[in-house]
Amino acid sequence: MRLPKVLKRIATAVCAVALAVGIAGCGGGDKEQFINIATGGTAGTYYPIGGAIAEVLNKNGMNASAQSTGASVANINMLKDKQVELAIVQNDITYYAVNGEEMFKESGKVENLNGIASLYPETCQFIVREDSGIKTINDLKGKRVAVGAAGSGAEANARQILEAYGITYDDVDEQFLSFAEGSYALKDKTVDAAFVTAGYPTASVQDVASQNKIRLLAVGDEQVKKLAEKYPFYTKTVIPAGTYQGFNEDVETVSVMAILVANDKIDAALGEKLTKAIFDNLDKISAAHSAAKSITKEGALKGLDFIKMNEGATKALK
Repeated sequence: MRLPKVLKRIATAVCAVALAVGIAGCGGGDKEQFINIATGGTAGTYYPIGGAIAEVLNKNGMNASAQSTGASVANINMLKDKQVELAIVQNDITYYAVNGEEMFKESGKVENLNGIASLYPETCQFIVREDSGIKTINDLKGKRVAVGAAGSGAEANARQILEAYGITYDDVDEQFLSFAEGSYALKDKTVDAAFVTAGYPTASVQDVASQNKIRLLAVGDEQVKKLAEKYPFYTKTVIPAGTYQGFNEDVETVSVMAILVANDKIDAALGEKLTKAIFDNLDKISAAHSAAKSITKEGALKGLDFIKMNEGATKALK
């Protein structure tokens, strides 16, 4: 008769551990649910900001962890497959997912996405070495251009901006490289220009600027207008002079928004709790990266008109 008692004690202990870490079953509820947050590469902006969000959630009674990923497109797919519960993504990529366009055209609409909040502008940046002689986007014709990882949000932005200038990949030698890979290639002169979409200052761009004189290429007013008419998620942005070491000119370009998206594993109660925790602790999140200083409660619904919102998040933002 002793063996069943031992087994019973073991089962009880396992159940207690499961409850503590938020595993479904054994009576666990939303308060104990583990929240995986998909971010981006370690050289980008999502990773430090996602880490700060996880830390804030942990200090407010939740159990969260941020993980490095392939950024927006990968994050949408992870939300779709319920591998993560939260993700930072570009609003344009989320728009494509919700509507089954661009990189989601073949796989179809992603139905289980819910908006939590808009965070900060992600700025489209074409970077060249000053000694390249490239001064405008038109000068990229015939050049080797790192346009972002294949199928990524950044790559779609690069393609669309080039399109606004009447430039296609037939006119350039496109290189499908990530943020980090593009910056290394630019330093090594194996590409002539690199493109990144991220909150500025971007770590990979800072890295290049610390060793080489760089130039950021402006997006002209006519092209900004074309982009906004065709792709309503773009907004005009100015990168201030001095943002990057050794480059002291204001640069006009465009941005999309970085937004926080959940899947339907986050119910209204948890959505309200985590959203309130984030916006009550913006000082801690902004300390992780200067881009996060642009996160405000007033702008938290900007660029989210196309997506169904988590009801709890909406309540917390009122």
